[in-house]
Amino acid sequence: MVSKRLSSRCGIKNYELRGQALLMQRDRRKSGLPLGERIKSRRKALGLTLQQLADLSGLSAPFISQAERDLTTPSLVSLLALAKALDVDIDHFMVIPDNGEIVHRAAAPTLIEVDSPVVYHDLSSRIENRQLDVLLMRIPPGHVFPIDQRNGEDVLYLVEGQLWASAGQTETVLMAGDSMHFDSRLPHSARNDGDTDAVLLYVGTPSEFSRKAR
Repeated sequence: MVSKRLSSRCGIKNYELRGQALLMQRDRRKSGLPLGERIKSRRKALGLTLQQLADLSGLSAPFISQAERDLTTPSLVSLLALAKALDVDIDHFMVIPDNGEIVHRAAAPTLIEVDSPVVYHDLSSRIENRQLDVLLMRIPPGHVFPIDQRNGEDVLYLVEGQLWASAGQTETVLMAGDSMHFDSRLPHSARNDGDTDAVLLYVGTPSEFSRKAR
């Protein structure tokens, strides 16, 4: 019952078709430089070694090296850490629409434009000093999220499919209707081992996309 109500509110019906259309739209508008090249170019412009960038971002040097060669896709949290360490706005790596609305319609979802096989819909509003992020993700089969750690709390609610997830010593397979709530300071990750897309509702605090009051 809860899953059906959530599906209705988030517009899961026909979501796959809209996601494909939005992916094509994103591909037409994204930068000509691959994400990895943008990271590497900015790092070299600042004269940083891989290890220095790792120390500044809290990410490992091998992970950053793989990201620069487009051998792995950084999560949104990892990109935010890189943007801060490289002293650039997050828009250097992704586009977060801001239409000023607090109501999100299923027929016009707000897509975060980032070089990733995962489709991210931002269900939050771009209000000043917001305290949480709410994302609806469509995760393709085989996708693995890098291990992340940050101050705050995360809630995962699986709407469709299945998803392996871990937080600290806890490892589990989430099925539709299952959820997790954990301290995001714990090392955590997720991957889609299934044969179909997984649709995940994510809520995290504090907000990583908060717009500060001026």
